[in-house]
Amino acid sequence: MSARQPLPAGMPVTVLTGEPSTHCRTPHYLRGKRGVVVRALGRYPNPEALAYHKPGLPALTLYQVEFDAAEVWGDRLREAPYRIIADLFEHWLQPLDAAPEGSR
Repeated sequence: MSARQPLPAGMPVTVLTGEPSTHCRTPHYLRGKRGVVVRALGRYPNPEALAYHKPGLPALTLYQVEFDAAEVWGDRLREAPYRIIADLFEHWLQPLDAAPEGSR
C-alpha cells in the first residue's frame, strides 16, 4: 500500500480494524472509525517494524487525521463540538471512496 499516491487533505478515511499480534501504534479506540485527513506529516520508517529492530522500510506516510468525538465516543457527545486529532500511518487508513482492503 505504500506505493499509493498521498491522501489529500479533506479525504474521508476509515481506520482499519484488526488485532495485530505484534507492536501497533494505532489506538484501539480509533479502529473502524471514520475521520478526515488533515495533512500528511511526511514519510517515516514503519514503527511496527522498528519495534523489532528491523529497518521499517519502505517508509510510510504519516497522516494527521481528525475525528468527530461522537464518532469515537458515541452519541452522548453528539451536541458537543469536540474533535480528536491522531497521527496514523498510511497502512492503517482506507479512503472511503476506495474498495475495502480488509483488516490489519
